Amino acid sequence: MTDKTLTLTVNGGTHTVQCDPETPLLYILRNDLSLKGARYGCGQGQCGACTVLVDGKAVQSCNVPVSDFAGKSVTTIEGLGTAEAPHPLQQAFIDEQAAQCGYCVTGIVMSAKALLDANPKPTRAEITAALRDNLCRCGTHARIIRAVERAAAAMAA
Repeated sequence: MTDKTLTLTVNGGTHTVQCDPETPLLYILRNDLSLKGARYGCGQGQCGACTVLVDGKAVQSCNVPVSDFAGKSVTTIEGLGTAEAPHPLQQAFIDEQAAQCGYCVTGIVMSAKALLDANPKPTRAEITAALRDNLCRCGTHARIIRAVERAAAAMAA
């Protein structure tokens, strides 16, 4: 297929890219927009390392064509907070030391953000269910759950 000009809304800004419309969104985010937070894991939408928010919902960006996102709002981890002013979720993950290697954590944070936006006071079971599509091989699951619980409490205060 030939390249087309697509306009995307990412982290509140409008971006125009020239690409094959079938290119996965993840490639556009990382290569064209230099947003490195979403990561390539499995390439099949099964590990969650590439999770971003699309109109507030968690979506794996590695295997969905960029053309599916025209007219929608995409938020990456870079759109949540900064090192100087982290989002409460980011701060909770830091406080709980919920990331060991850090590779999967951006996808987990984005899935947790979608959950907390939809359900500000989730139960532990709801948190676990919301994160079921995010794999972490480091074994920090208990810390991850505590971080989401901490963030929910901080955001409610």
